[in-house]
Amino acid sequence: MTFEQPTPLPGAPSLRVGVIGAGRVGAVLGAALRKAGHDVVAVSGVSEASRERAEALLPGVPVQQPAGVAAAADLVLLTVPDDELAALVHGLGFPGTLGPRIVVHTSGAQGIGVLAPVVEAGGVPLAIHPAMTFSGTAVDLTRLAGCPFAVTAMPDHRMVADALVLDMGGEPFTVDEADRTQYHAALAHGSNHLLTLVAQAAELLRRIDVDDPGRLLRPLLEAALDNALERGDKALTGPVARGDAGTLTRHLDMLDALAHTGVALDIPPTYRALALATAQRSSARGALTPMQIDAVLTALEGRGGPPGQGGVGPEPPTP
Repeated sequence: MTFEQPTPLPGAPSLRVGVIGAGRVGAVLGAALRKAGHDVVAVSGVSEASRERAEALLPGVPVQQPAGVAAAADLVLLTVPDDELAALVHGLGFPGTLGPRIVVHTSGAQGIGVLAPVVEAGGVPLAIHPAMTFSGTAVDLTRLAGCPFAVTAMPDHRMVADALVLDMGGEPFTVDEADRTQYHAALAHGSNHLLTLVAQAAELLRRIDVDDPGRLLRPLLEAALDNALERGDKALTGPVARGDAGTLTRHLDMLDALAHTGVALDIPPTYRALALATAQRSSARGALTPMQIDAVLTALEGRGGPPGQGGVGPEPPTP
């Protein structure tokens, strides 16, 4: 998977754009296309928050039902939750009432297979996913500059996809249809679960009267992220990497005691699961001795390996 340097289509025409789903992503991408010179002709939004977002980012654009949005547009942008996408595509009238359209969805986990009715209608199906977290505000328009967009498209449609990504300020790269789920799982695991971890760490600090947890966590987490991206598992520090089973035991005793009082209930199982995964990766690269691994696993689970696995991975080389 590599980043391309596509050339914008010379003299590409302005498109009539319809946005179905004025969530955090849809309203921002619609605004980006509008800024690039395309005509956003209609938007749909169910919730009050969506309608307010549309008014803020796409002022003057009429709010309509999804079928009306699709009928009015040359380019239909589908920015609904993943599990709603297939039903929406079929419900819009492809390939029956709606003729050829450029139809773009922004689901990271799905490719163009879900847009099969668009192909039957003679349209152009595109899967374009911005690898970015959205706030749903105008700030995101600046963040789109240089943002990687995962593109899945038929070979004949790739130039269209690249042109749209460039119009939004992004940088397109190709993800094969069969790889979309793995691509999206990687991003969700890295970004969404990172947010959970940071929130949990901040909660523990606030419970010992640290008024500004971010002041403590920011330099540590930024350095950890940089090191992880540059060096991978080799950058690991902390009690698991050192085989400090006693420290792990004290951590878990404290976390379990908190949970028994009815607070921070989600933190002990998260800590155990990630410490076990860390032990597996440390074992696989030979960073811990067998004695250290056994001690760590005993601290985490009270026995010599994860459930049903009998260990954490390949035995490290004998010193």
